[in-house]
Amino acid sequence: MTRYAEILPPGEFLKDELEARSWSQVEFAEIIGRPARLVNEIIAGKRAITPETAVQLSDSLGTSAELWLNLESQYQLSKVTRTDNLIQRKAKLYERFPVRELIRRGWIEGPTKLEQLEQKIMDFFCIESIDEKPVLAHAARKTSYADEVSILQYAWLCRVKQIAESHVARKYDRSALIKSFTRLRNLLGAPEEARNVAKILGECGVRFVLVEALPRSKIDGACLWLENSQPVVALSARLDRIDNFWFVLRHELEHLIQEHGKESGLMLDEDLSESASEAEEAVANKAASEFAVEEGELTNYMARVNPYFFSEDRVLGFAGRIGVHPGIVIGRLQKRLEQTDYPNPYKFLRAYLVKIRHIAAQTTPTDGWGQIYPLK
Repeated sequence: MTRYAEILPPGEFLKDELEARSWSQVEFAEIIGRPARLVNEIIAGKRAITPETAVQLSDSLGTSAELWLNLESQYQLSKVTRTDNLIQRKAKLYERFPVRELIRRGWIEGPTKLEQLEQKIMDFFCIESIDEKPVLAHAARKTSYADEVSILQYAWLCRVKQIAESHVARKYDRSALIKSFTRLRNLLGAPEEARNVAKILGECGVRFVLVEALPRSKIDGACLWLENSQPVVALSARLDRIDNFWFVLRHELEHLIQEHGKESGLMLDEDLSESASEAEEAVANKAASEFAVEEGELTNYMARVNPYFFSEDRVLGFAGRIGVHPGIVIGRLQKRLEQTDYPNPYKFLRAYLVKIRHIAAQTTPTDGWGQIYPLK
């Protein structure tokens, strides 16, 4: 039966078998106990061979049931129009890039044609081929850091860069930024003052943006240097708390002051709650901590007031004396109490850890949380 190698309906092979045995279709139907119409439709290619029929054919013709099922499957596959690898290409695209999330966030359009979708992805990540790995140079926090930047973080950074490049700002003035820390420090007393951050930084030539992090990207902030040496500070507000907002902001600003990542173009900070080992991170962390509550003053306060005798009134009084919102002090105290045997330190006066992102977003280019920043 050499014709089995051809893509023919299984009925053609059944017809040959019946002719070899001089059996009519009616006779064969009687042998297998099935209607003659079924045998006729199989031979005419109008009916597929089911597992039950395959067993009956194998018993009557001395073949295997698998033979007939294989013939049927090969024939059915031959009738399917090939997609020119469209499905494979699309699967590869979705495997390598967060396509659905990019479309959901409105960062790329969702065209129906695969070629258009591939082009949108390449344009977004500034790559020339789908096989090319997106690259954003950055100052590493540790030796293997470059390998640990996920595609989700790359996507976030690309969106930050897009928004920053469409946002007009003055020429960067490093000395003005250093002087602005006094003005920024004066904003720490009330959450509502966060709406003035973008204006103050803009006057120093720093582009400030808020971009919601992609799910599972675990990123707090970054400072970027555009091609014309214009700096950008981006926050994800992943932990939307007043203490975290000001810590991350001041942390990134210190990277700008120290010009960390300027040669490579970017300084990425992933999960600032973790301890950093690199010297650059240590410098930025220290500046961020000292900005709101000086370390020595906090240490003296904790020495005077035993942690087990902390009270809401005492914390509020201390915060008022140093001119910051209580939530900022409480955030620092929680970190300190974590190093002691204080029970459940992160439940300590949590009500004061107010949200602040929605306030800063009133005057800051913002993308995410239900809105899409309109690129110019």
